[in-house]
Amino acid sequence: MLKEFKDFAMRGNVVDMAVGIIIGAAFGKIVSSLVKDVIMPPIGKMMGNVDFSNLFVNLGDTAYESLAAAQEAGAPTINYGVFL
Repeated sequence: MLKEFKDFAMRGNVVDMAVGIIIGAAFGKIVSSLVKDVIMPPIGKMMGNVDFSNLFVNLGDTAYESLAAAQEAGAPTINYGVFL
């Protein structure tokens, strides 16, 4: 049974899939860094030094000054600034 598993794992499909997953994870980190560190700072500067990480939509009835205050109160929010 161990020999059969070894034959299956070395057949090529599993190795190709593992390499693809590793490359995909690395590419995801590269894209995240590009957006966070290269693309968003100039956009924030053009919009008047906007801190995108604090942009949110409050789904509750109470108004909050910041995302941190809303999260501390346990208010339901859509944190679109963190996504950007």
